[in-house]
This record gives sequence, C-alpha cells and structure tokens, in this order.
Amino acid sequence: MPDLRLFRRGKVRDVYEVEDRLLIVATDRLSAFDVVLPTAIRYKGAVLTNLSLFWFDYLRDIISSHLITARIDEYPPSLQKYSDQLEMRSMMVTRAEVFPFECVARGYLEGSGWKDYQSTGEVCGVKLPAGLRQADRLPEPIFTPATKAEAGHDINITEREMAQSVGEETARRLKELTLAIYSRAAQYAEERGIIIADTKFEFGLKDGEIILVDEALTPDSSRFWPREHYTPGRAQPSFDKQYVREYLETLAWDKQPPGPQLPEEVAMKTSEKYAEAYRLLAGKRIQEMENGARRMTT
Repeated sequence: MPDLRLFRRGKVRDVYEVEDRLLIVATDRLSAFDVVLPTAIRYKGAVLTNLSLFWFDYLRDIISSHLITARIDEYPPSLQKYSDQLEMRSMMVTRAEVFPFECVARGYLEGSGWKDYQSTGEVCGVKLPAGLRQADRLPEPIFTPATKAEAGHDINITEREMAQSVGEETARRLKELTLAIYSRAAQYAEERGIIIADTKFEFGLKDGEIILVDEALTPDSSRFWPREHYTPGRAQPSFDKQYVREYLETLAWDKQPPGPQLPEEVAMKTSEKYAEAYRLLAGKRIQEMENGARRMTT
C-alpha cells in the first residue's frame, strides 16, 4: 500500500497513519526467538485481529478499547482499493498515549515467571508459596509488569518500579484492570476448553480515560493451553507457535537473522492451532469467515 504513511512496523503488525487515526494490519508473519521467519502462517493475521475484536466486545463493560471500526466499508475512501488486503486482518483505531509497559497477568507458573521462581521464590517481587511445580496453578492470579522492548525480550519489573514511572494511582488502576480482564477471560476460556495461563495487555490514555490498545488475549499475547491435556509439573502443549519452536530447535541455526524456511507441515500445523483457538473461543471457523470475506471482495 505504497501511498499510505507507515507509522510503525513490528514483527507481526504494520501500523499506518490515516488522517487522525491509525490503521493496524495484522500480517501472517511469525517470529520465533525474536527473528521474523520467511514463511507465512495462513490465517494468523485474521485470527489475531478477529480474536481481539471478540475480546474487545466481550470485555466492554470492564474497559473501552481503541477500536473505531473493523468494517472495510466504514474505512476512508482512500483505503477501499486495498480491501482485499485489509479484509479480516485490519482495524481502524483511535490514537492514544500508550503506557510504556506490558501489563502481565499470570494464573499459572510458566515461562520467565517459572525461571524467576526457581531462583528466588518470587515473580516480579511477588512472593509465592514454596514447592510449586512448573505450570502449577497459582493460589490467585498475580500482576507482573514488564518494560516494553523494541527488540529482544521484555524485562520483568516490580509494581513499585512501574509506579515510580506512572504514579501510584495509575499503577494501581492498571493492576486492577489487568487482573479483572484476565479473570473474566480466563473463566470464559476454561469453560470452552482453553486455559489462559498468562497474558499481557497494553493500555493507553485517551481523553483522561485508560483504554485497552494493541491486541487482546490472542495466541501471540497469551499462553493458551488445552484444558483436557493439562498436567502440572512439565511444559504444556499450547495453541501457538509451539510446532515452530520445536522444529527450529532441531536445526543447526544460531537463532540470528535470517531465519530458516519452515516445512509445509510445520506451517500448516501452526496455522491449525491458531484457527482452533479462535473456533473454541469465538465459536466460529476463521477459514469460513476469511473465505466468505474474499468472495465479497472479488
């Protein structure tokens, strides 16, 4: 879309300036070990966008979002010629002053939280009971913020460190929102066969109101586990790029760019996992929705 003004390009999303708003486009790009791979994952962008749209609507009584519309026919005329590229994978959003932190909620002990717990018995300054195993459910969800990194991994910090930057009252409100959203979503997901082990949110300030921005509760921003296979004490199967990571670990690759091409089978299985997560949570098949949208634009 050469005549659009690029605002920012991330590992997965491209963001464009459109008048006084932003256009977020979720691509089918996939990153692993902080490297964007050359192989696209079919349906990935559509799943990230439509799952976020689902959650924005489901959680609207708790918090507003930056969403203006995801309907192509409501986009400005300058974007209509790109409808085939934008359908199912884009949203028009309002600008906001984004807080420079990832607000993480953890209901289970995994990832960097598990590593921290093994060495200190704490996660981001939160003391946890002794004797917990990998992937154990925590007594109650905890809030563990992190700094946002443009490249590489985010860095875990304590609530106090975040409060020193945004103020005590704002930090308290961000924690309350994070845990309220997580608790509501986790209960809903578990009833549909998915454990949300942890997730991260981004918040922004618009006209003095804290709103939800970026994506929400997707396989890219959350750890989704199939409830029927949950067995604490080990790593869990998940609804994300697990197949990709497992394949890459078998290669003699130094985890530096450029990344290797993925075999068709690995890409297909990863696509199926993303699509299955959407079906379980939203009750729809992303393949049928995308095929229908394509028929409407041709």
